[in-house]
Amino acid sequence: MNKKRIVWALCGVAAVVLVIVAWQWFGAAGSPEMGPGTSGAGKGDGKGGRKDRTLDVRVAVIRPTTLTDGITVSGSLLPEEEVDLSFETSGKITQICFAEGAHVSRGQLLATINDAPLQAQKRKLTAQLKLMQDRLYRQRALLEKEAVSREAFQEAEANLATLRAEIDAVDAQIAQTQLRAPFSGIIGLRRVSTGAYATTQTTVATLTQTRTLRVEFSVPERYAGLLRPGAALSFTVEGDLKTRRATVYAADARVDADTRTYAVRGRYDNADGALVPGRYVSVSLSAGTYANTLAVPSEAVIAEMGRDKVFVCRQGKAQPVEIVTGLRTDSSVQVVKGLSEGDSVIVSGIMQLRTGQKVRVIR
Repeated sequence: MNKKRIVWALCGVAAVVLVIVAWQWFGAAGSPEMGPGTSGAGKGDGKGGRKDRTLDVRVAVIRPTTLTDGITVSGSLLPEEEVDLSFETSGKITQICFAEGAHVSRGQLLATINDAPLQAQKRKLTAQLKLMQDRLYRQRALLEKEAVSREAFQEAEANLATLRAEIDAVDAQIAQTQLRAPFSGIIGLRRVSTGAYATTQTTVATLTQTRTLRVEFSVPERYAGLLRPGAALSFTVEGDLKTRRATVYAADARVDADTRTYAVRGRYDNADGALVPGRYVSVSLSAGTYANTLAVPSEAVIAEMGRDKVFVCRQGKAQPVEIVTGLRTDSSVQVVKGLSEGDSVIVSGIMQLRTGQKVRVIR
């Protein structure tokens, strides 16, 4: 056992010695492989050798440009108006007057429930009305001859007014047995049949106004307050590449504290009836335009310790520059501070760069 331990110990010492010798040899002579995108060889210690290499890079020359703050989010199509139709009173359905999926006009009769008792009551009151009118006429004639007191005439007048009010109340009850369209639109599938007993909670059908549709979506909270009524937006629907235009008409009063988003609604003119409510949409909109601003490619920006920096090429060497950024798009980042027009920002080989690194610009 002792011999085995001694052998293993000697092997370990030999391995350490080989590693030290190899490091000293290659450290003094420089790395034998320069790697892709570099040229030349440096002499001296390991630190100096890395800086002396020349790295081939591509650059972007900074020029004033125009950036558009655009965003694409998902949303839904909502009807301008929609209501579940139900009766105002309970009773047996006696008639259904609409075709499913048809267009109906405002005020159109859609269904009725049994109103026979109310109609009988109205006929009774109407018959009494004629009698009360004749009585009032006679009382007026007698009053003119002072053959009756004014109090008796006023009592007959009040009785007639009361009877007319009772007839109006019966008419109102009859109206509650008639289901009419509150606005023009498309009526959906009916959920009841003739002869069924309907309560005030029974939904007969759903009426939807599709002439105009609402586009509802939410944007990140940084856009809160920017999308004002009148702002233009465009959207596409699933399975249709056609771009449609809508206009923002309202936004929520506050940011949702749970999702940190801001709800916005636009209005779309659906005169051709090509779209139906409930569809998924992809909304694209512009929240602002920044003209004559400086920007760098997104791949050139390095985030480091909570700060942003880029490397610029100056006199053949890479120099880091801390920048203050603004708007970020898919391909560019606005530079508010740190760069000037004409600066050459390095956009390739970023992770290999060090301060003072020799670089060669390639096309």
